[in-house]
Amino acid sequence: MRKPLIGALAAVLVAGATALTGAVPAHAAATTVNSQTATTVNSQTATTAAANGWTAAHPATDTRAAPPLAAVDFAGTVALSNCSGSLVRMPRSAGSDPALVLSNGHCLESGMPGPGEVVVDQPSSRTFTLLSGSGGGVATLNATKVVYGAMTDTDVSIYQLDSSYDAIQSQYGIAPLTVSAAHPAQGVDIRVVSGYWKRIYSCSVDGFAYQLQEADWTFKDSVRYTSGCNVIGGTSGSPVVDANTGQVVAVNNTINENGESCTLNNPCEVDQTGAVTVHQGIGYAQETYLLPACFAAGNRLDLTLPDCVLPRP
Repeated sequence: MRKPLIGALAAVLVAGATALTGAVPAHAAATTVNSQTATTVNSQTATTAAANGWTAAHPATDTRAAPPLAAVDFAGTVALSNCSGSLVRMPRSAGSDPALVLSNGHCLESGMPGPGEVVVDQPSSRTFTLLSGSGGGVATLNATKVVYGAMTDTDVSIYQLDSSYDAIQSQYGIAPLTVSAAHPAQGVDIRVVSGYWKRIYSCSVDGFAYQLQEADWTFKDSVRYTSGCNVIGGTSGSPVVDANTGQVVAVNNTINENGESCTLNNPCEVDQTGAVTVHQGIGYAQETYLLPACFAAGNRLDLTLPDCVLPRP
């Protein structure tokens, strides 16, 4: 993972720049990206909201499987100054709840948390550009605090905004993406949707890494992509969307760049026996199904809930 750069420096990089998925790279090299070109679909925001079981005024319980989506687009994704992210709700979030933004722990404005370090309930004035289905910016969203951030076992940051889901949907017509409470399935068709680069990568879940080690950090039960999602710097924090349900099943965070083993920007897989495997050019994401169990009514983080297994401070 490369440390995030300030937005001004990031802006001068060409769109084909390559780097860790962590943040926009300090140096760039041309690369060909397998991406899905987004098209404007006027009805997609409503379709996505319906597929997520969401109406603005009422929480959903996600008891029924959603129909397949016609396409996954950028609606509900956000661009950070150096990373990607998404406007998200938990399965039982209400429209009146303060909205949440999901990204990577290594994208935090305070810097990458060290192993064992957990950031909880810290003030933040970070801003996010909310995107429409076609990838255009429709609003600037404002954080009030970092609800949770860590790079231990996972690589996640969650921000609370100063607006509710109802207010955002009423003003801008954008519904949040729903975080699935189910473990992703091997072989499922996925999209990695980068708000920073306005690119959508198409691939499948190849499998799961028991442990993913990158420099000093260790992530557990990581999603391994098939080769179609050759993500680049700036895609960190992108939602990984199940193409069949439209729900978020993981958050994109890294790729093995040049075949090194267990070094920064070159994660390795470690199995239950300690055997190490390297997949050069293969990207990874951190599962998000653990998040809903840690949120109580009102989108309130509660790490003491009986089913919550996120690392604690």
